[in-house]
Amino acid sequence: MTSIRAAVVQASPYPFQREWTLEKVDELTREAASDGSQLVIFPEAFLSAYPWGASFGATVGQRTAEGREEFRLYWDSAVDVPGPTVNLLAEIAGENNVYLVIGVIERDQGTLYCTVLFFASDGSYLGKHRKLMPTASERLVWGFGDGSTLPVFDTPLGKIGAVICWENYMPLLRMAMYSKGIQLYCAPTADSRDTWLSSMQHVALEGRCFVLTACQYIRREDFPDDFDSSFGNEPETVLSRGGSCIIDPLGQVLAGPNYEGSCILTADLDLDEVVRGKYDFDVSGHYARPDVFRLSVNESPAPSVVTHRNDDFESTFGN
Repeated sequence: MTSIRAAVVQASPYPFQREWTLEKVDELTREAASDGSQLVIFPEAFLSAYPWGASFGATVGQRTAEGREEFRLYWDSAVDVPGPTVNLLAEIAGENNVYLVIGVIERDQGTLYCTVLFFASDGSYLGKHRKLMPTASERLVWGFGDGSTLPVFDTPLGKIGAVICWENYMPLLRMAMYSKGIQLYCAPTADSRDTWLSSMQHVALEGRCFVLTACQYIRREDFPDDFDSSFGNEPETVLSRGGSCIIDPLGQVLAGPNYEGSCILTADLDLDEVVRGKYDFDVSGHYARPDVFRLSVNESPAPSVVTHRNDDFESTFGN
């Protein structure tokens, strides 16, 4: 039996306060590691915020100066990849001897991305996944990822990857991850509805993998006083109630869901259960029908500008 101990963190960051939140990540990772966890997963957009109920001053055909300033403040608290925050997160993983998976708001020039970062237990940065399709109003403030950041990392703990929030409702993206042999399917999310649990059970059963989903538990009082949320501005208003959980490859719930408050959920995962589950259903293996259905995945980067040196241009296009 190959068994590991994994933890999902359900907590609130310090919204728009990157350095304070990093200290909290350190504390929570240390707490999980002290309980024997080897893999620690944080929610979507934990650094620096999921802006529940924010409008950023936008209506169809109009943006306000106040909304532009709100976006600037959000951008200020975001994470450069690579950069100092990535280095600190790598140190946290290394100091606690854990694999760390965490949702961040990444900035690249003037655009923000909802991103998951991966770190190894030796303190090295493994890579990232950018959310391919922000949902609804998220598209106002987050850019689109491309196929170049769809990693599944082969680690001593198992094959680790991440699919963010409603990306999990993209069946072709799930199939791409299953085809890479994902065993530890991390699902950082901002969805705390009752329906999320059944969705995660379906993913686990479909992919015959362990699903580890982490969602924030956060109240309005955790945000700055001048933050305006359409969900309500009373301090005790719960903006996200959590619902984090861990599910095995046959869809059985091992830990959670928790809707009561901040917590760290842990479970011991027998990786042999992945193989046992695929005995009668391997969605990208013996249960596939490539003669009828076939998925093509473009994993090439898609930059908006591609530059050439003169010699490259001439060799491609001639004189």
